[in-house]
Amino acid sequence: MVLIIAEKPSLGRNIASAIGKLQAKSGYMEGEGYLVTWAFGHLFSLADVEKYSPNPDGTARWCREVLPCFPQKFVFELRRGDNGKPDSGIEKQFRLIETLANRPDVEAVVNAGDADREGEIIVRLCIGKALKTKKPVLRLWLPDQTPETVRAALADMKPDSEYDHLAGEGFARTYIDWLYGVNFTRYATLRNGALLRVGRVIVPIVRAIYDRDMAIRNFKPEKYLVAQSRAQTDGETVELTGKKKFSLAEREKAEALCKLYNDTGATVTAVKKKKTTLAPGKLYSLSKLQSVLGKKFKMSMTDSLAIVQKLYEAGYLTYPRTNSEYLATAEKDKMKQILKGVAALGYPVRFKDSKYIFDDTKIESHSALTPTYKIPSPTSLTEDEKKVYSTVLRRFVAVFCSEECTVAKTEMTISVGKLEDFILKGTTVLTPGWMKYDDGGQKDKVLPNLSEGDAVNVTFAPLEKETTPPKHYTIETLNQYLKNPFREEKAELKEKEENGEVDDDTEEYRAMLEGVELGTEATRTSIIDNARKSKYIDLKKDVYTILPGGIHLIETLEDMHITMDKYKTCEMGRSLKKVFRGTLSVEESVALACREIADVFHAADADEENSTGFFGDEIGECPLCHSRVRRTSFGYGCAGYKDKGCRFTIRMKILGKQIPKSAAATLLRDGKTPVLSGFISQKTGKPFDAMLTLEENGRVGFAFPPRETVPEDSIPFVPPVF
Repeated sequence: MVLIIAEKPSLGRNIASAIGKLQAKSGYMEGEGYLVTWAFGHLFSLADVEKYSPNPDGTARWCREVLPCFPQKFVFELRRGDNGKPDSGIEKQFRLIETLANRPDVEAVVNAGDADREGEIIVRLCIGKALKTKKPVLRLWLPDQTPETVRAALADMKPDSEYDHLAGEGFARTYIDWLYGVNFTRYATLRNGALLRVGRVIVPIVRAIYDRDMAIRNFKPEKYLVAQSRAQTDGETVELTGKKKFSLAEREKAEALCKLYNDTGATVTAVKKKKTTLAPGKLYSLSKLQSVLGKKFKMSMTDSLAIVQKLYEAGYLTYPRTNSEYLATAEKDKMKQILKGVAALGYPVRFKDSKYIFDDTKIESHSALTPTYKIPSPTSLTEDEKKVYSTVLRRFVAVFCSEECTVAKTEMTISVGKLEDFILKGTTVLTPGWMKYDDGGQKDKVLPNLSEGDAVNVTFAPLEKETTPPKHYTIETLNQYLKNPFREEKAELKEKEENGEVDDDTEEYRAMLEGVELGTEATRTSIIDNARKSKYIDLKKDVYTILPGGIHLIETLEDMHITMDKYKTCEMGRSLKKVFRGTLSVEESVALACREIADVFHAADADEENSTGFFGDEIGECPLCHSRVRRTSFGYGCAGYKDKGCRFTIRMKILGKQIPKSAAATLLRDGKTPVLSGFISQKTGKPFDAMLTLEENGRVGFAFPPRETVPEDSIPFVPPVF
């Protein structure tokens, strides 16, 4: 007997169906020499801090004394329910797996986790915990779940040890995310007094949206002038806009330039026409598909991933969590077979052996998303499922379309003497080809019917324009940023996409394969969803915005000097890719994370003088009711609020300056603080120094240090110049 352990019941059923008629048992299926059972996703999770560093008082409360926590050896335990107690369903299923794995007639065990690092370790953990004797462990790798693929994969299973590097990356990522999440979440929450979810990836994602929204809020539009002409030549309107910008105070200069342009006149100096074939978009990675679905249907990443996953489990699409837009060269015969099924639907497709489609150097674990041999019937899908499946199918048809898309491109240069050249570009679709099937096409942009040497009428005049703020992140633009946070979004790249030109994406794939990205295709959606559930960010239609909770998270972490930026996150991503390639051990990558975390705690301890302390810290006596004053989430407040109704508070941040616990304690004790620097004037926006004072009514005021006087005889004599 061969025991196959699937990651989830749906996969187990698909495997059993491909094998043949297996008899259903309680929690597994049996027949044809196979036992097929399953996990429910993660059956095991890492033990909590208390397993490694028990609290001094023996309770399960969070405390600073056990942080940072760096386990010598990580321990996995059966997952618990929301009540903290063992989950009976999970425990029952694992005991079944344990029993089946140790049956005397089971000669080999098969890891049938999803074909990625997470699926690898989910089932690997089950096997490692369940097996009591040494048996061969094999890997069933399924790029899709059609019966044909399952049967072919069963005949070509490899030892699970060949996937050790993949498992190593999965374990390293799990350990590192636990280290960051547990240590910083507990520390930040203890400091803040309310739960703050701090993670290696969630913080830089929220930070990106925070930075963009703050730039929009603080944006101050500026008006400027440009020279623009909009006049008719031979009955056609020609619009020309100069590149030089003038401030409103420079209107006379703008008018002088416009007069010079009008006096000089304009002429068509070049007309280039070119008939070319337009390439379709590439096959979809998960992120690119989610971007298109978000833009076109306003479908959230969570919803689109759930639908793609469902279509994969139904056997209609290939494995969804892929970061590539290319196919492996070994899949050419497979694509020929799929194309036969697509052609039977009436689409004009043919096999194309092109580097634009097949490129092994741009595939990490999984090829691009494509349809499979299995074609859904018109009534088998919901409306949203039809939208997702149709989007993938139509892009597949476009890539392999037998009808070429041809366009006529025109580039016209209109010169105003030798003062400035204006370049106009236009495109006319001659034969739509693949554009009929994939609506990523472009619209015609027709230029005036002018020839080289023709004079062009101009009426240049100053036109007032206004600078525009940055745009909020959308599903599409946030995905672009997360895939390569260090690549600037350049206008020419967008123009290339709009024109259907083939862009050299070598740099993007190099960055992705090196780990220079925020999150992965497998994790990004759930992390963004957690940020939404935590009320850090909001998604309306396809636009992300920061919420007050997100502002509080980022600014609180800044105040605590916890830097979780894209640079450090990507540095950890690089180390994980080295584990995958076998050039770095799991232990070495975890040690890097531990050093990074330890540095934050050391810096916090060293900066005690400027620290705001921890929630609940007592700092002195209330000047109004003589109760104790304690550190709160937003300042230092009187503990007599409930009993005596006392509202005495020292805000934690005053005019942009964070007030340390030591300064607040001094204010209560002495009635004033030492001179503090870093206050920002609301009127001028300039920094200033001041002392905080405590008035009789309990209000906090300002006192300014006396200006130093300079002895007159110390001022050097400078002779006047006549």
